[in-house]
Amino acid sequence: MNALAEKFGDKLAILGFPCNQFGHQTNENDFEFLNTLKYVRPGDGYEPNFPIFTKMAVNGESESEIFNYLKAQLPTVSDDKGGNGSDHITDMSIGQPLLWKPLRRTDITWNFEKFIIDQDGKPVKRYSPKFVTEELAEDLATLIEGGPGSLA
Repeated sequence: MNALAEKFGDKLAILGFPCNQFGHQTNENDFEFLNTLKYVRPGDGYEPNFPIFTKMAVNGESESEIFNYLKAQLPTVSDDKGGNGSDHITDMSIGQPLLWKPLRRTDITWNFEKFIIDQDGKPVKRYSPKFVTEELAEDLATLIEGGPGSLA
């Protein structure tokens, strides 16, 4: 994400939303999160150059309104990375119990799902966790150069 922020500068806003609903992989407190990124995972001094929000639920009864809206607009991912398409939630859970109810077909499947929202605030594309982040650059360039509706 840092590389995309540097590439597109002020033409792109990136927002990070941590969640602890996937195997309890983000179980630190909100005030510890940036240090975890910097020193543990990914470590090596990593610091995001975009805003990171407090942890929130992205699925289930207590899901955040932003994810409720995003998933209503884009119920499935646009890519088919790993041959799993939009139905790979149980593959991604790698034996971990799902930590929310009810389970919905539109649920975020694992960490690092990504959404592109156009200049008018309309969600236009959703990507699976397996979609390589750097590969968003082509779609972002199309949207930035072509304006709203250019990814439709």
